[in-house]
Amino acid sequence: MWEKLKKIVKKNLLVILTVTAVIAGICIGLGLRNVKLSPAQVIYFGFPGELLINLLKMIIMPLVVCSLISGATSIDSKALGKLGGWAMLFFLVTTLLSSLIGVIMAFVIHPGSSEGAKQKVIYTDENVFESKEVVDSFLDLIRNIFPSNLVAATFQSYATGYKFLKINTTASNITLEKVPVGTNVDSMNILGLVVFAVVFGIALKSLGKDGENLIKFFNSFNEANMILISWIMWYAPLGIIFLVAAKIIEMENVGTLFASLGKYIACCLIGHVVDGLIILPLLYFVITRKNPYTFLMGIIPALATAFGTASSAATLPLMIKCVEENNGISKRMSRFILPIGATVNMDGAACFQCVAAVFIAQLNDIPLSFAQIITILVTATASSVGTAGVPAGGVLTLVIILEAVGLPTTDLSLILAVDWLVDRTCTVINVEGDAFVAGLLQHLTDRMSKKEEVELGEVLLEEAENPVKPE
Repeated sequence: MWEKLKKIVKKNLLVILTVTAVIAGICIGLGLRNVKLSPAQVIYFGFPGELLINLLKMIIMPLVVCSLISGATSIDSKALGKLGGWAMLFFLVTTLLSSLIGVIMAFVIHPGSSEGAKQKVIYTDENVFESKEVVDSFLDLIRNIFPSNLVAATFQSYATGYKFLKINTTASNITLEKVPVGTNVDSMNILGLVVFAVVFGIALKSLGKDGENLIKFFNSFNEANMILISWIMWYAPLGIIFLVAAKIIEMENVGTLFASLGKYIACCLIGHVVDGLIILPLLYFVITRKNPYTFLMGIIPALATAFGTASSAATLPLMIKCVEENNGISKRMSRFILPIGATVNMDGAACFQCVAAVFIAQLNDIPLSFAQIITILVTATASSVGTAGVPAGGVLTLVIILEAVGLPTTDLSLILAVDWLVDRTCTVINVEGDAFVAGLLQHLTDRMSKKEEVELGEVLLEEAENPVKPE
């Protein structure tokens, strides 16, 4: 009995430590709120968590570039096209389902009917985002796909700002024209790195024997990255404790915010639970006929880390490790699909953005037409591709949805007030969706391989039974 229990604990020690770290972080954070720590003391207290995020960010760039180049060179060109097509289809379906869940939850729970939600939250200029044109948002997405400087793309991405030019229409009239101005912001352009790495991998493979040495280099680099990740994983539980606790300590008037925005928070959390525990597992079961919750158990350390860091990009190294070691996903599959998923597949963000858009409409007593609801669904699904895999990345692209249906962007301060919690559950669903898509693609690839083996066996058997007679 004890020996069996020891084996179970030893096998799942990292899972136990990570889940315990999240619970401990919440308890410590709530306990220390009464101590009234100064802002400087909170920063010092959260240092171990800051260190974890730095370690994870450190490994992102070499991991994404090397894994995608390695994956692209290990997959046949025809299979690569099929794999990419199936991946984008699954990403689109899961994101659209998440958006639909968000809209349904918002209309069922009706979070915008909470009286006093607007009055109880203090507005500050820092909490209001500058309105951005929809066309500029999508042009920024395309610009980031093709970065002008790969080195700069490792720590900066392109974002459009605005300036106003004075135009003399007549001698007495002066008008101001809003002109878009390109700026670089401090945020890793993972989308640009992903596109470059995949194309570079395909080009490298086309070299044939001349490219073999460089392919071996990237494969070795990739394996070294995975060893580093395994070391970081054992530090993760300690970092998560301080990340979660420090974030709870930082919040002011938690009780007031939860009372005034409770229905909105509940709407987002219930939507994420439905998506993460019912919809995604059901989709996986229907296609694979395998137990989805066994698969889910294998990625718990990565999900807990996603909750602690609120960054799908930072969770990527641990997710790759988990699906390979616990769920039997091949290296070429996980290291090719998951980096792409961390960039373009944002299920949790799409769900939250739909809830937030309907919430703001209800809060301002603005009825939404059927066409506007469809616009919210489509825009949330499309704009989630450009959502940065960093904390609060979903809030930035929410502006696109609000502009698309003509809703006020000033109410984003309400969303930011409780974003620290909602953003964490968004990240959990984002990375869970990536993992399930990798599992689905692995299943389809295995099935196609078996089918090809059977067909080859039948051909060989037919040739053996009917040998070609020499003329």
